[in-house]
Amino acid sequence: MLTDRVALFVATLMFTASVGAMMAKPTTKVADERPPLSLATMIPIQFGDWREAPLRYAQVVNPQAQELLDKLYTEVLSRTYVNGEGYYIMLSIAYGSDQRGALQAHKPEVCYPAQGFTMQTNVAGSVTTAHGDIPVRRLFGNLRAREEPITYWFTVGDQAVQGSTHKRLVDLRYGLTGRIPDGLLFRVSSIDGDPARAYRLQDQFSDQLLQAVSPEERKRLSGLDG
Repeated sequence: MLTDRVALFVATLMFTASVGAMMAKPTTKVADERPPLSLATMIPIQFGDWREAPLRYAQVVNPQAQELLDKLYTEVLSRTYVNGEGYYIMLSIAYGSDQRGALQAHKPEVCYPAQGFTMQTNVAGSVTTAHGDIPVRRLFGNLRAREEPITYWFTVGDQAVQGSTHKRLVDLRYGLTGRIPDGLLFRVSSIDGDPARAYRLQDQFSDQLLQAVSPEERKRLSGLDG
C-alpha cells in the first residue's frame, strides 16, 4: 500500500513538472493555425446604419508611440463611423499574434489617463448581439470639455474575457496544450455627454458590425459562435 502511494505521489510530481514545463515554453502560435488576419479588409467601411466618416471627426486615443504599437501588435485599425442621424462612433481594434501579456498594455483605463483624461467610471457590463452576449468594460472619461463614453472587450484566442482572473484561466487552457494564444482589443467610443445614449448606440454599432462579417471573422473579433 505504501509503495502504491509513493508511486502515485511520484507520478503526480512528474505530471505536474511536465505541465509546468509545457506552460513555461509553449511552442505553437494559435495565429499560425489560422488564415492571416487583415483588419482593414475584415472590417467593412459600411454596414447597417453606419458608414466610415469621410473626414476625421475626432482623434481616436492611441497614446503609445507608433514604434511601441508596432512592437506590441500585429495589426491596429482606427476608424470613425457616422450613422444616418449624424452620430459619430470611433472604432479602435488592436490585434496581437502573441497575447502573453502584451495587449494588457493597451487597456483604455490606462491609455486615456496617459492622454490627460480623468476617468469618472469603470464598470463591468455586457453587449447583447444577435449572436450572444459579450462581456465588456464601460468607461466614462473627460478631458476638459471632451466627454467620452467607452465600451471595450478583450479576446484571448476564441474567447472574450472579463478581468485578469478569467484571462489567466484562458491562458492556462492554451498553455496546457503548448499553444500561444493570439488576442484582440475591440474598443468603441463617442464624444457624448450622455453615457446612456452613447452605450446604446455603441452596442447597436457593435451588433451590426458583427452581423456584417463572416462567422469565422465574428469568432475572432468577439468569441461568438454562429
